[in-house]
Amino acid sequence: MFYYLSYLSRNPEWGFLRLFDYVSFRAGGAGALAFLLVVLLGPYTVRKLKNFRAMAPSRYGKVEILQDLVNELKNKTPSMGGILIIFGIVISSLLWMKPLELNWILTGSTLLLGMLGFADDFVKVAYRNPNGIPGRVKLIGQFLVAAAAVMWLYYIPEFAPYMRQLYLPFVNTPVATGVWISGFAILAIVGSSNAVNLTDGKDGLSTGCMIFATIAYAVIAYLSGHRIFAEYLLIPFIPGASEAVVFAAAVIGACIGFLWHNCHPASMFMGDTGSLALGGIIGLLSVLVRQEFLLFIVGGVFVMEILSVMIQVPYYRLTKKRIFLCTPIHHHFEKLGWTETQIVVRFWILAGVFALLALGTLKLR
Repeated sequence: MFYYLSYLSRNPEWGFLRLFDYVSFRAGGAGALAFLLVVLLGPYTVRKLKNFRAMAPSRYGKVEILQDLVNELKNKTPSMGGILIIFGIVISSLLWMKPLELNWILTGSTLLLGMLGFADDFVKVAYRNPNGIPGRVKLIGQFLVAAAAVMWLYYIPEFAPYMRQLYLPFVNTPVATGVWISGFAILAIVGSSNAVNLTDGKDGLSTGCMIFATIAYAVIAYLSGHRIFAEYLLIPFIPGASEAVVFAAAVIGACIGFLWHNCHPASMFMGDTGSLALGGIIGLLSVLVRQEFLLFIVGGVFVMEILSVMIQVPYYRLTKKRIFLCTPIHHHFEKLGWTETQIVVRFWILAGVFALLALGTLKLR
Protein backbone atom coordinates (compact mmCIF):
# COMPACT_ATOMS: atom_id res chain seq x y z
CA MET A 1 0.00 0.00 0.00
CA PHE A 2 2.81 2.42 0.84
CA TYR A 3 4.08 1.88 -2.71
CA TYR A 4 1.33 4.15 -4.02
CA LEU A 5 2.99 7.07 -2.21
CA SER A 6 5.69 6.95 -4.89
CA TYR A 7 3.13 8.27 -7.39
CA LEU A 8 3.13 11.58 -5.51
CA SER A 9 6.83 12.01 -6.30
CA ARG A 10 5.87 13.34 -9.73
CA ASN A 11 5.20 16.56 -7.90
CA PRO A 12 8.61 18.24 -7.28
CA GLU A 13 7.56 19.16 -3.75
CA TRP A 14 7.06 15.48 -2.92
CA GLY A 15 10.05 14.13 -4.79
CA PHE A 16 11.43 12.34 -1.74
CA LEU A 17 8.46 9.95 -1.87
CA ARG A 18 10.12 8.16 -4.80
CA LEU A 19 11.89 6.18 -2.09
CA PHE A 20 8.74 4.08 -1.83
CA ASP A 21 9.43 2.80 -5.33
CA TYR A 22 12.77 1.28 -4.28
CA VAL A 23 12.86 -2.35 -3.20
CA SER A 24 15.70 -1.71 -0.74
CA PHE A 25 13.78 1.06 1.07
CA ARG A 26 10.55 -0.90 1.24
CA ALA A 27 12.43 -3.99 2.43
CA GLY A 28 13.93 -1.98 5.27
CA GLY A 29 10.52 -0.61 6.17
CA ALA A 30 8.92 -4.06 6.07
CA GLY A 31 11.57 -5.56 8.30
CA ALA A 32 11.41 -2.70 10.81
CA LEU A 33 7.61 -2.74 10.99
CA ALA A 34 7.41 -6.52 11.42
CA PHE A 35 10.03 -6.36 14.17
CA LEU A 36 8.19 -3.61 16.06
CA LEU A 37 4.81 -5.32 15.74
CA VAL A 38 6.11 -8.59 17.15
CA VAL A 39 8.17 -7.03 19.93
CA LEU A 40 5.46 -4.63 21.09
CA LEU A 41 2.59 -7.12 20.85
CA GLY A 42 4.58 -9.94 22.45
CA PRO A 43 3.57 -9.37 26.10
CA TYR A 44 -0.09 -9.04 25.12
CA THR A 45 0.12 -12.26 23.08
CA VAL A 46 1.72 -14.13 25.97
CA ARG A 47 -1.05 -13.04 28.33
CA LYS A 48 -3.77 -14.09 25.91
CA LEU A 49 -2.15 -17.47 25.28
CA LYS A 50 -1.85 -18.08 29.01
CA ASN A 51 -5.49 -17.11 29.51
CA PHE A 52 -6.39 -19.60 26.81
CA ARG A 53 -4.12 -22.12 28.56
CA ALA A 54 -2.32 -22.72 25.28
CA MET A 55 0.23 -25.05 26.83
CA ALA A 56 0.54 -28.25 24.81
CA PRO A 57 0.63 -31.40 27.00
CA SER A 58 4.08 -32.22 25.68
CA ARG A 59 6.07 -29.91 23.47
CA TYR A 60 8.21 -32.82 22.33
CA GLY A 61 5.47 -35.32 21.52
CA LYS A 62 6.85 -38.85 21.64
CA VAL A 63 10.49 -37.77 21.59
CA GLU A 64 12.45 -39.03 24.57
CA ILE A 65 13.88 -36.10 26.55
CA LEU A 66 15.76 -35.45 29.76
CA GLN A 67 13.22 -35.12 32.56
CA ASP A 68 14.72 -32.21 34.40
CA LEU A 69 13.39 -29.01 35.93
CA VAL A 70 14.05 -27.02 32.76
CA ASN A 71 11.80 -29.23 30.64
CA GLU A 72 9.11 -29.15 33.33
CA LEU A 73 9.10 -25.36 33.09
CA LYS A 74 8.87 -25.57 29.30
CA ASN A 75 5.64 -27.51 29.59
CA LYS A 76 4.18 -24.47 31.39
CA THR A 77 5.23 -22.06 28.63
CA PRO A 78 2.44 -21.15 26.17
CA SER A 79 2.69 -22.37 22.60
CA MET A 80 0.96 -21.11 19.42
CA GLY A 81 3.10 -17.94 19.43
CA GLY A 82 3.44 -18.40 15.69
CA ILE A 83 0.20 -16.41 15.44
CA LEU A 84 2.23 -13.32 16.32
CA ILE A 85 4.92 -14.10 13.74
CA ILE A 86 2.38 -14.58 10.97
CA PHE A 87 0.54 -11.40 11.97
CA GLY A 88 3.76 -9.38 11.76
CA ILE A 89 4.72 -10.89 8.40
CA VAL A 90 1.34 -10.51 6.72
CA ILE A 91 0.58 -6.96 7.93
CA SER A 92 4.06 -5.70 7.11
CA SER A 93 4.24 -7.32 3.67
CA LEU A 94 0.77 -6.13 2.65
CA LEU A 95 1.72 -2.57 3.57
CA TRP A 96 5.17 -2.50 1.98
CA MET A 97 5.01 -4.84 -1.05
CA LYS A 98 3.67 -3.83 -4.44
CA PRO A 99 0.08 -5.01 -5.02
CA LEU A 100 1.14 -7.90 -7.28
CA GLU A 101 0.03 -11.52 -7.55
CA LEU A 102 3.33 -12.54 -5.97
CA ASN A 103 2.25 -10.79 -2.78
CA TRP A 104 -0.95 -12.83 -2.60
CA ILE A 105 0.91 -16.09 -3.23
CA LEU A 106 3.42 -15.43 -0.47
CA THR A 107 0.99 -14.12 2.13
CA GLY A 108 -1.72 -16.62 1.18
CA SER A 109 0.62 -19.60 1.51
CA THR A 110 1.87 -18.29 4.84
CA LEU A 111 -1.66 -17.91 6.16
CA LEU A 112 -2.82 -21.33 4.95
CA LEU A 113 0.19 -23.18 6.37
CA GLY A 114 -0.22 -21.18 9.58
CA MET A 115 -3.87 -22.23 9.78
CA LEU A 116 -2.85 -25.86 9.29
CA GLY A 117 -0.31 -25.54 12.10
CA PHE A 118 -2.88 -23.74 14.27
CA ALA A 119 -5.31 -26.65 13.83
CA ASP A 120 -2.56 -29.02 14.97
CA ASP A 121 -1.73 -26.85 17.98
CA PHE A 122 -5.40 -26.38 18.84
CA VAL A 123 -5.99 -30.14 19.00
CA LYS A 124 -2.96 -30.49 21.29
CA VAL A 125 -4.15 -27.72 23.59
CA ALA A 126 -7.93 -28.11 23.58
CA TYR A 127 -8.05 -31.91 23.60
CA ARG A 128 -4.76 -32.51 25.45
CA ASN A 129 -3.62 -34.70 22.57
CA PRO A 130 0.19 -34.56 22.19
CA ASN A 131 -0.02 -35.92 18.64
CA GLY A 132 -2.24 -33.15 17.28
CA ILE A 133 -4.09 -33.77 14.03
CA PRO A 134 -3.25 -37.02 12.17
CA GLY A 135 0.09 -36.85 10.35
CA ARG A 136 -1.47 -37.83 7.02
CA VAL A 137 -4.02 -35.04 7.24
CA LYS A 138 -1.29 -32.50 7.97
CA LEU A 139 0.87 -33.80 5.10
CA ILE A 140 -2.03 -33.69 2.64
CA GLY A 141 -2.76 -30.11 3.70
CA GLN A 142 0.87 -29.13 3.12
CA PHE A 143 0.88 -30.71 -0.34
CA LEU A 144 -2.34 -28.94 -1.30
CA VAL A 145 -1.02 -25.53 -0.25
CA ALA A 146 2.32 -26.12 -1.98
CA ALA A 147 0.66 -27.35 -5.18
CA ALA A 148 -1.68 -24.34 -5.28
CA ALA A 149 1.23 -21.90 -4.85
CA VAL A 150 3.35 -23.58 -7.54
CA MET A 151 0.47 -23.80 -10.01
CA TRP A 152 -0.35 -20.12 -9.47
CA LEU A 153 3.25 -19.20 -10.29
CA TYR A 154 2.83 -20.99 -13.62
CA TYR A 155 0.24 -18.39 -14.62
CA ILE A 156 2.34 -15.33 -13.79
CA PRO A 157 4.13 -14.14 -16.97
CA GLU A 158 7.32 -13.16 -15.12
CA PHE A 159 7.74 -16.60 -13.56
CA ALA A 160 6.04 -19.00 -15.97
CA PRO A 161 9.04 -19.57 -18.33
CA TYR A 162 11.34 -20.43 -15.42
CA MET A 163 8.95 -22.71 -13.59
CA ARG A 164 9.64 -25.38 -16.23
CA GLN A 165 13.40 -25.23 -15.70
CA LEU A 166 15.44 -27.16 -13.14
CA TYR A 167 18.66 -25.62 -11.86
CA LEU A 168 21.40 -27.17 -9.74
CA PRO A 169 24.06 -25.46 -7.61
CA PHE A 170 27.36 -24.79 -9.46
CA VAL A 171 25.59 -25.16 -12.85
CA ASN A 172 24.76 -22.00 -14.82
CA THR A 173 22.21 -23.49 -17.21
CA PRO A 174 19.05 -25.51 -16.54
CA VAL A 175 19.74 -29.25 -16.39
CA ALA A 176 16.19 -30.21 -17.34
CA THR A 177 12.95 -28.68 -18.55
CA GLY A 178 9.31 -29.73 -18.41
CA VAL A 179 6.09 -29.42 -16.46
CA TRP A 180 7.10 -32.39 -14.30
CA ILE A 181 9.66 -30.16 -12.59
CA SER A 182 6.80 -28.65 -10.60
CA GLY A 183 6.92 -31.82 -8.51
CA PHE A 184 10.36 -30.85 -7.21
CA ALA A 185 9.05 -27.40 -6.32
CA ILE A 186 6.15 -28.86 -4.34
CA LEU A 187 8.47 -31.26 -2.52
CA ALA A 188 10.81 -28.38 -1.64
CA ILE A 189 8.00 -26.46 0.04
CA VAL A 190 6.59 -29.47 1.91
CA GLY A 191 10.02 -30.77 2.91
CA SER A 192 11.24 -27.45 4.27
CA SER A 193 7.97 -26.94 6.15
CA ASN A 194 8.43 -30.23 7.97
CA ALA A 195 12.16 -29.72 8.50
CA VAL A 196 11.68 -26.40 10.29
CA ASN A 197 8.88 -27.99 12.31
CA LEU A 198 11.27 -30.69 13.55
CA THR A 199 13.94 -28.10 14.37
CA ASP A 200 11.61 -26.22 16.70
CA GLY A 201 12.71 -27.97 19.87
CA LYS A 202 14.88 -25.53 21.81
CA ASP A 203 14.43 -21.90 22.83
CA GLY A 204 15.28 -19.77 19.79
CA LEU A 205 16.73 -22.66 17.77
CA SER A 206 14.50 -22.66 14.70
CA THR A 207 13.90 -18.89 14.92
CA GLY A 208 17.60 -18.05 14.72
CA CYS A 209 18.29 -20.55 11.95
CA MET A 210 15.33 -19.15 9.98
CA ILE A 211 16.87 -15.68 10.10
CA PHE A 212 20.09 -16.84 8.44
CA ALA A 213 18.30 -18.94 5.81
CA THR A 214 15.90 -16.12 4.92
CA ILE A 215 18.73 -13.62 4.62
CA ALA A 216 20.44 -15.92 2.13
CA TYR A 217 17.35 -16.25 -0.05
CA ALA A 218 16.62 -12.52 0.23
CA VAL A 219 20.05 -11.81 -1.26
CA ILE A 220 19.50 -14.39 -4.01
CA ALA A 221 16.05 -12.94 -4.79
CA TYR A 222 17.52 -9.44 -5.11
CA LEU A 223 20.28 -10.65 -7.42
CA SER A 224 17.86 -12.73 -9.52
CA GLY A 225 15.58 -9.73 -10.02
CA HIS A 226 18.46 -7.47 -11.15
CA ARG A 227 19.41 -8.06 -14.79
CA ILE A 228 23.04 -6.91 -14.49
CA PHE A 229 23.79 -8.93 -11.34
CA ALA A 230 21.98 -11.99 -12.68
CA GLU A 231 23.89 -11.95 -15.96
CA TYR A 232 27.20 -11.43 -14.17
CA LEU A 233 26.62 -14.32 -11.76
CA LEU A 234 25.09 -16.55 -14.48
CA ILE A 235 21.89 -17.10 -12.55
CA PRO A 236 18.42 -16.88 -14.12
CA PHE A 237 17.13 -13.32 -14.40
CA ILE A 238 13.56 -13.42 -13.12
CA PRO A 239 11.71 -10.10 -13.51
CA GLY A 240 9.78 -9.34 -10.37
CA ALA A 241 11.75 -11.71 -8.14
CA SER A 242 13.32 -8.81 -6.28
CA GLU A 243 9.87 -7.94 -4.89
CA ALA A 244 10.18 -11.10 -2.77
CA VAL A 245 12.98 -9.30 -0.92
CA VAL A 246 10.37 -7.11 0.77
CA PHE A 247 8.48 -10.18 1.96
CA ALA A 248 11.71 -11.86 3.09
CA ALA A 249 12.63 -8.73 5.06
CA ALA A 250 9.26 -8.90 6.83
CA VAL A 251 9.99 -12.54 7.72
CA ILE A 252 13.43 -11.63 9.05
CA GLY A 253 12.06 -8.73 11.10
CA ALA A 254 9.26 -10.88 12.54
CA CYS A 255 11.71 -13.66 13.45
CA ILE A 256 14.10 -11.24 15.15
CA GLY A 257 11.18 -9.74 17.04
CA PHE A 258 9.96 -13.18 18.09
CA LEU A 259 13.48 -14.11 19.19
CA TRP A 260 13.16 -11.25 21.69
CA HIS A 261 10.49 -13.34 23.45
CA ASN A 262 11.68 -16.80 22.41
CA CYS A 263 15.30 -16.62 23.58
CA HIS A 264 16.19 -18.74 26.62
CA PRO A 265 14.21 -18.87 28.81
CA ALA A 266 11.37 -18.49 26.32
CA SER A 267 8.17 -16.69 27.31
CA MET A 268 6.33 -18.46 24.47
CA PHE A 269 6.90 -20.99 21.69
CA MET A 270 5.88 -20.62 18.07
CA GLY A 271 4.36 -24.11 17.88
CA ASP A 272 3.34 -25.71 14.60
CA THR A 273 1.44 -22.51 13.84
CA GLY A 274 4.74 -20.75 13.24
CA SER A 275 7.11 -23.55 12.23
CA LEU A 276 4.98 -24.98 9.42
CA ALA A 277 4.45 -21.51 7.95
CA LEU A 278 8.09 -20.42 8.27
CA GLY A 279 9.38 -23.63 6.74
CA GLY A 280 6.97 -23.27 3.85
CA ILE A 281 8.18 -19.71 3.29
CA ILE A 282 11.78 -20.85 2.87
CA GLY A 283 10.71 -23.52 0.42
CA LEU A 284 8.56 -21.07 -1.55
CA LEU A 285 11.39 -18.52 -1.74
CA SER A 286 13.66 -21.24 -3.14
CA VAL A 287 11.04 -21.99 -5.80
CA LEU A 288 10.66 -18.32 -6.74
CA VAL A 289 14.37 -17.94 -7.49
CA ARG A 290 14.63 -21.44 -9.03
CA GLN A 291 17.13 -22.65 -6.45
CA GLU A 292 15.28 -25.51 -4.78
CA PHE A 293 18.33 -27.78 -4.56
CA LEU A 294 20.28 -24.98 -2.89
CA LEU A 295 17.98 -25.59 0.09
CA PHE A 296 20.26 -28.48 1.05
CA ILE A 297 22.97 -25.89 1.72
CA VAL A 298 20.97 -22.83 2.79
CA GLY A 299 18.93 -24.88 5.24
CA GLY A 300 21.76 -27.17 6.26
CA VAL A 301 20.66 -27.25 9.91
CA PHE A 302 17.09 -28.09 8.93
CA VAL A 303 18.39 -30.85 6.64
CA MET A 304 20.43 -32.30 9.52
CA GLU A 305 17.33 -32.37 11.71
CA ILE A 306 15.00 -34.08 9.25
CA LEU A 307 17.64 -36.51 7.97
CA SER A 308 18.41 -37.64 11.51
CA VAL A 309 14.76 -38.65 11.91
CA MET A 310 14.55 -40.24 8.45
CA ILE A 311 17.63 -42.35 9.22
CA GLN A 312 16.81 -43.23 12.83
CA VAL A 313 13.17 -44.33 12.44
CA PRO A 314 13.56 -47.05 9.75
CA TYR A 315 16.89 -48.23 11.21
CA TYR A 316 15.33 -48.68 14.65
CA ARG A 317 12.34 -50.52 13.21
CA LEU A 318 14.62 -52.94 11.38
CA THR A 319 17.30 -53.50 14.02
CA LYS A 320 15.82 -52.21 17.32
CA LYS A 321 19.04 -50.23 17.66
CA ARG A 322 19.71 -46.49 17.51
CA ILE A 323 22.23 -44.60 15.42
CA PHE A 324 21.64 -41.39 17.38
CA LEU A 325 20.95 -41.22 21.09
CA CYS A 326 17.75 -39.33 20.31
CA THR A 327 16.21 -37.50 17.36
CA PRO A 328 15.78 -34.86 16.01
CA ILE A 329 19.53 -34.48 16.24
CA HIS A 330 19.55 -31.53 18.66
CA HIS A 331 18.26 -33.99 21.28
CA HIS A 332 21.25 -36.25 20.50
CA PHE A 333 23.58 -33.47 21.59
CA GLU A 334 21.42 -32.84 24.63
CA LYS A 335 21.98 -36.48 25.60
CA LEU A 336 25.72 -35.96 25.13
CA GLY A 337 25.62 -33.27 27.80
CA TRP A 338 25.44 -30.07 25.78
CA THR A 339 23.47 -27.33 27.51
CA GLU A 340 20.51 -25.77 25.73
CA THR A 341 22.42 -22.55 25.13
CA GLN A 342 25.35 -24.47 23.64
CA ILE A 343 23.06 -26.36 21.27
CA VAL A 344 21.21 -23.25 20.10
CA VAL A 345 24.24 -20.99 19.63
CA ARG A 346 26.29 -23.69 17.87
CA PHE A 347 23.42 -24.49 15.53
CA TRP A 348 23.06 -20.75 14.82
CA ILE A 349 26.76 -20.68 13.90
CA LEU A 350 26.23 -23.62 11.56
CA ALA A 351 23.20 -21.90 10.02
CA GLY A 352 25.30 -18.81 9.34
CA VAL A 353 28.08 -20.87 7.79
CA PHE A 354 25.61 -22.75 5.58
CA ALA A 355 24.06 -19.47 4.42
CA LEU A 356 27.49 -18.08 3.47
CA LEU A 357 28.39 -21.29 1.64
CA ALA A 358 25.15 -21.12 -0.31
CA LEU A 359 25.81 -17.53 -1.37
CA GLY A 360 29.34 -18.56 -2.35
CA THR A 361 27.99 -21.10 -4.82
CA LEU A 362 26.52 -18.25 -6.89
CA LYS A 363 30.02 -17.25 -7.98
CA LEU A 364 31.24 -20.82 -8.56
CA ARG A 365 29.40 -21.36 -11.82
